[in-house]
Amino acid sequence: YVELKHGRIAMVATIGFMVQKFGVHFPLYLGPTGSNAFSPASDQAWLLSSSSGVTFSDVAAAAPLDAIQMVPVAGWLQIFAVAGWFECVAFDRQWTQEGRVPGDYGYDPLGFTKGKDMETDEKMKSLRMKEIKNGRVAMMTIAAWVSNEAIPGALPVWHP
Repeated sequence: YVELKHGRIAMVATIGFMVQKFGVHFPLYLGPTGSNAFSPASDQAWLLSSSSGVTFSDVAAAAPLDAIQMVPVAGWLQIFAVAGWFECVAFDRQWTQEGRVPGDYGYDPLGFTKGKDMETDEKMKSLRMKEIKNGRVAMMTIAAWVSNEAIPGALPVWHP
């Protein structure tokens, strides 16, 4: 259970790290933030935190680990509140409802598992194994990238 969940988090973290490192940003309400690929420079920078004076443009220009340090306390509280809520829902779905396979949290917007038996269908078993293996690679990747950001030169090969 835990490896699957951590693998999914690592896959998303790997994508997020690359997006931040490559400087690709989506527009914030299509506004003039200067923090996205559509309007990379702006005189009207929107504040992320008025108390610290950090703008969205500052976060966009920062390295991934520096961007994490720019998130205000209220932002971290929101992140932990939503993560805690999700964990409560996931715990209920995973442990108190019968017939669940590991990682089935009832969220499948594209319908990949619709009408399929997750335990006996060979295609689903293969997809689940591929997800675990990709999660393992993503966990190693994000650990290496973060290590190299914290200690430059720690990773002896090229990375984003």
